[in-house]
Amino acid sequence: MTSGFQRARSAEAKQQREQAILDAATRLGAERGIRQVTLTDIAEAVGMHKSAMLRYFETREQIFLKLTAAGWRDWSAELRARLGRLRPGASAAVIARAFADSLVARPMFCDLLAQAPLNLERNVSLESVRAFKLVTLDEVVAISAGLQRLLPLAERECVDVIATATSLAGALWQMATPGPQVQALYRSDPRLAHAVVEVGPRLIRILTATLSGFTSEAPANPTEES
Repeated sequence: MTSGFQRARSAEAKQQREQAILDAATRLGAERGIRQVTLTDIAEAVGMHKSAMLRYFETREQIFLKLTAAGWRDWSAELRARLGRLRPGASAAVIARAFADSLVARPMFCDLLAQAPLNLERNVSLESVRAFKLVTLDEVVAISAGLQRLLPLAERECVDVIATATSLAGALWQMATPGPQVQALYRSDPRLAHAVVEVGPRLIRILTATLSGFTSEAPANPTEES
């Protein structure tokens, strides 16, 4: 569909067009899942020709990569607020729950986290990848500061915790949301019960173990990393 959508003539109008495109992609991604949304779908939702959309975004991947960056900012702010309410020395389980709860509350962000390295970073300009990576770097640094206030973690360990949380959230969300027919199969056969994934509890268990391992007493003569 098209609606006589006029080309933006000013910086403000261009920004409004871009935001309309991002809003449409967000709505469609939440409804269908990121993989199911095409550039044509987004164009129709906005009321533009697909060719006109290319004046604002180079590919569908750039649209969703930009949404992933926004998701990082939003999630980081929420997580840091949760960590900020905790006292130094908080247990690994409590910190793990802050990570897990803030991620599970953002299903589309979890979907984007899985899609970003698989395809969203692969069909965009290097400048788009650079801009995305700089956003994630800034948020990782900010989250790390919140973690180090609570636990005696090295910078590299903080990065590992954040990477574990985000990569697992993306992977587990994909496992937990198969198609309707596959979901019905899992529920119909008791032997497949293990395939029904609860993202939050599993994420809490793994992050608790990770944080506990990092904060346990280091061996006197640690072996060289492989």
